[in-house]
Amino acid sequence: MTFSTLTRRRLIAALLGCVVCQSVTAEETPAPKKVEIQPSRTQGTWEGWGCSLAWWAKIFGDRDDLADAFFTTKPVMLNNQTLPGLGMTIARYNAGACSWNEFDGRKMQVSKIIKPFRQIEGFWLDGKNPDPESASWNWSVDANQRAMLLKARDRGANRFELFSNSPMWWMCANDNPSGAKDGKKDNLRPDQHRNFAIYLATIAKQAKEKWGIAFTTIEPFNEPVTNYWFADCKQEGCHFDPKTQVKFLPVLREELDKRGLKDLPIAASDETSFDQAVATWNSYPAETRKLVSQINVHGYQGRKGRRDLVHQAAKKDGKTLWNSEYGEKNADGLEMAYNLHLDFKHLRPTAWAYWQPLDHIGWGLIRTDGDLGTKVLHEANPKYFVLAQYSRHIRPGMKVIETGDLETIAAIDTQARRLVLVVLGGEQPGEKSFDLSKLPLTNAKVTRWITEPKASVRYERHEEAPLKSKTLQVKVPANSVQTFEIQAPAAP
Repeated sequence: MTFSTLTRRRLIAALLGCVVCQSVTAEETPAPKKVEIQPSRTQGTWEGWGCSLAWWAKIFGDRDDLADAFFTTKPVMLNNQTLPGLGMTIARYNAGACSWNEFDGRKMQVSKIIKPFRQIEGFWLDGKNPDPESASWNWSVDANQRAMLLKARDRGANRFELFSNSPMWWMCANDNPSGAKDGKKDNLRPDQHRNFAIYLATIAKQAKEKWGIAFTTIEPFNEPVTNYWFADCKQEGCHFDPKTQVKFLPVLREELDKRGLKDLPIAASDETSFDQAVATWNSYPAETRKLVSQINVHGYQGRKGRRDLVHQAAKKDGKTLWNSEYGEKNADGLEMAYNLHLDFKHLRPTAWAYWQPLDHIGWGLIRTDGDLGTKVLHEANPKYFVLAQYSRHIRPGMKVIETGDLETIAAIDTQARRLVLVVLGGEQPGEKSFDLSKLPLTNAKVTRWITEPKASVRYERHEEAPLKSKTLQVKVPANSVQTFEIQAPAAP
């Protein structure tokens, strides 16, 4: 073999190797995905983000720092960690079902495994007198949860939902507010339907006249068709068959109207899954649907279920739609983010609420011990910072824009001339190219925030170069959430 032949073969091999390298690189770095942002393709006005106050506020309701963390957008120092305030504007207040008084030889029966922090004290002690000024009522209980409700209001929250996990224990067939012996059976006694309606309506009136809180919706049920609520379960709960719901809702409407609360809308029925929400709604006759102004659904079906059918039902009947409760135990927040994107694309609610912002392991945005009663707070989970990417930027009053891209949520504030894009990164890095030609955004200021839950990046802010063209090209790291605020110059 001559030297020239060897050199020629090595050169050919090297060239072939380069071709292979280029081919592999091309496969690993696909072309940017193009996403067109058309401001005319709106899918509703955003009402806000929120959370339920029970059970955490029973223990921590006197904490101003936590009220700031959840209900403002200012930075908050907690456990030597600076947290960006989440800016929630919705607070869901739980009407309690427990009391420890005895009357007529009866007292509350208690689940063997319920923890005290999950027992919310109720106001109507015995049902003997519906007059809220009588001795049958005790308005001093549940002070901490009410305190946090007021703190939320004082920090700008403007939507308040009154909801119930169970009727008062003495209204229940077995005097147990955790549920019937059989979780598939109703536990509200038929002769107590009127009293349950009186109870909820009276709390709503008391809140308006004495607390300075005007509830904006009232929800009498909590995951009512599930079989979770039985006598020895971990919390308050009550099964309501759809037929029972149909019987009860007119009674509730009557009692609200009697107390001058004709403008207080009823929400129903807070089912645990999208599929059950559709089934329950479809079981309501037309007369019952007219009584309900807002469809509430919980997000515990995760990535499964027909979100689109819930949306279609709400749209067909002209109802507001909320995802009123979401939670799972993944501390990194990526599962929550993915489900949020599914919600915005298919469910299309106008509000979204987390269940327990303080809870153990990954359930909480901020981690606590397993028993909230220990009053021990640990560090914020990455999930907290992931939610900040959405809640601090997609604000009440903004128009949500349909993007056609599951990984991108868009919202616009036309008055402030601001576009928000929240981009979720999958398991592999990539790029996106946003076509902004339908918006007047030349020379717009671009600010980016990023959280990488599986790394150490937590809601970091970056000032990007001003937008010089009609296209925004962005890199999308794997397992990341990025928010882009594109602020157009002031109108001439």
